[in-house]
Amino acid sequence: MTDGVRATDLPFSRPGRFWRGNLHTHSDRSDGALSLEETVRRYRDAGYDFLALTDHFRAEYGFPVTDTRPLRTPGFTTLLGAELHAPRTEAGPSWHIVAAGLPLNFAPLAPGESGPQLARRAREAGAFIGMAHPSASLLTASDAESLDAAHAVEVYNALSAREHRGDSWHLTDVLLNRGRRLAAYAADDAHFQPQDPPACAAWVQVRAESLEPEQLLAALKAGHFYSSTGPELHDIELADGMVSVRCSPVRKVLLTGGAPGAQVVQGKSLTECALPVAMFRDGFCRVTVEDAAGGRAWSNPIYLSPPASGPVEA
Repeated sequence: MTDGVRATDLPFSRPGRFWRGNLHTHSDRSDGALSLEETVRRYRDAGYDFLALTDHFRAEYGFPVTDTRPLRTPGFTTLLGAELHAPRTEAGPSWHIVAAGLPLNFAPLAPGESGPQLARRAREAGAFIGMAHPSASLLTASDAESLDAAHAVEVYNALSAREHRGDSWHLTDVLLNRGRRLAAYAADDAHFQPQDPPACAAWVQVRAESLEPEQLLAALKAGHFYSSTGPELHDIELADGMVSVRCSPVRKVLLTGGAPGAQVVQGKSLTECALPVAMFRDGFCRVTVEDAAGGRAWSNPIYLSPPASGPVEA
């Protein structure tokens, strides 16, 4: 249901700037430890530009779409949303679906409504739809293919990393190779419970002309963002069969994609390099950088295959 990011539509040279935000967060309106005011304050004080409060949209919490509009300030905004649930996946009793940009009057789960149906209804209501922590939920490829309303996969979940199920790139690459056009985002899934890892550990950098929620949502849906747990991506360009990368200092730059293997450049304090795309020419590629502390940043998948007619765009 989404076209994905083509090589000619990368975000780095688009008008505006990058805005840092978290798309998956919980407050005490569901199972988080902190009030929504304190949750928002933590992210604002950490230098974030926006936050999506995605409390669990379940009957025991009153199906909340938490209203954070009064907490918007000059230089900081919020996206209204929820983590949606419905029966069931192959391995689990319920779906976990991030929906950022929901209306406050989004209707509760209807009797007999499935996860894919609920996600379609949320997308039709204007939300950006993400597959939440697929690895931690043991989501199968069949499950994921049925979630046809998804704009993106939550490829890194900082909370799930404590159980070594934070990374969901394998499933994402399988879906991409099967023809799905999906973006990829990282998120905290912060609950601020005492046993949880530190928050503000994984985020998106969204390219938009302003911090208005409507502009952020449009950019998210278009895939005009990258994700990080530390490094910054300054630019990615595709020209003459090469992907050129500029970034904050890193020790490794990888180009992976729809074929086994990778192109790799390693060194100390790398800030730019170029890698050939030939091995991925008929599919997609993506950039990963890793810094000296082990932090990573990921581009969205870059689709290299030509349209139904015409040359490859590069």
